Amino acid sequence: MKDLLLKIKKLLEDKKAEDIVILDVSSLTNLADYFVIATANSPTHARALADYLVEELEKMGIRPDHVEGLDYANWILVDLIDIIVHIFQKEWREYYDLEWLYSTAKRWEE
Repeated sequence: MKDLLLKIKKLLEDKKAEDIVILDVSSLTNLADYFVIATANSPTHARALADYLVEELEKMGIRPDHVEGLDYANWILVDLIDIIVHIFQKEWREYYDLEWLYSTAKRWEE
């Protein structure tokens, strides 16, 4: 799991995602074990991040269960079952504030 989290973070960094945070939510929700949260600077950037992430993960044999939010690209969710990647535009990230909602989650450090 650690290697995959590091790979996801690197892929997002490669395409200039900002403020990447990894939360261990395994003790707080049954949705996933980890949330990866990142900020995009526009809808086009958000879509590019999601497309690149999915494309590169598929090259590794990892297919997302589903991807949501590509139409408006305010909040794109890439569901990898154990890991959910949330790609937000800045104002949407501030509005939904998942870091506050899951404030008791442990921040995952490399």
